[in-house]
Amino acid sequence: MEIIPGSREPLLINESGFGESAEIKIQVRGLTKVSDKGISILNNVNVDIPKGIIMGVIGPSGSGKSTLLRSLNRLWEPPSNTVFLDSQDICDLDVLTLRRKIGMLFQLPVLFEGTVADNVRYGPQLKGKKLSDNEVYKLLNLADLDSSFFSKSGGELSVGQAQRVALARTLANEPEVLLLDEPTSALDPISTQNIEDVLVKLKREQNLTVVMVSHSIKQIKRIADIVCLLVNGEIVEILKPDQLSEAKHPMAQRFLELGA
Repeated sequence: MEIIPGSREPLLINESGFGESAEIKIQVRGLTKVSDKGISILNNVNVDIPKGIIMGVIGPSGSGKSTLLRSLNRLWEPPSNTVFLDSQDICDLDVLTLRRKIGMLFQLPVLFEGTVADNVRYGPQLKGKKLSDNEVYKLLNLADLDSSFFSKSGGELSVGQAQRVALARTLANEPEVLLLDEPTSALDPISTQNIEDVLVKLKREQNLTVVMVSHSIKQIKRIADIVCLLVNGEIVEILKPDQLSEAKHPMAQRFLELGA
């Protein structure tokens, strides 16, 4: 599907095979960002993201992928009337409430002081809820960690284990959307597969919506339902993973050729 750069029409997911009845979780309309030096980072981005899918965001370095991701939960504050969650402008939502609904996992995990259980309990505790030991065990299990991690400290964990604890901590807030910024780039292949398996399971069993930035085209092909190609701050195509070879934009073709 060829996209005209700068078009104000949103890229419709049903054109990528999801059907007109797909429930839209996030809408992005005319999202633009210019750096302090006047360099365009995002240029009139329009996209609909359906509920309960994994959407991969790929493109060359500096194409605006992380900025787009951070705009979805106001880690970068988007202009009013550009990003909507369930048809509501996210700028009208309390930012803490928004970030519980739209959780985020970063490239490198950062754990708080204390035990793994303390980390998992952190978010709910801010709302006055104390998770029981059994609830913590369930969240650890959901993130592919067994009960032996309950009392461990962050210093005892590998990077892959810490990333799964960070995932369990994010899931403790019961997010509706999960944003992932290169979440497995620092992990070994086994840890990467564990995280990917968890994401697919969450999508399937909890209807979680996932938006994932990755430089790994192979990873995107493994787990994404749809793929958004971002080039120079513009969405140039939206395709299913098995259609990536059909990309028409020259820069997208080059990126996919080198990353395959």
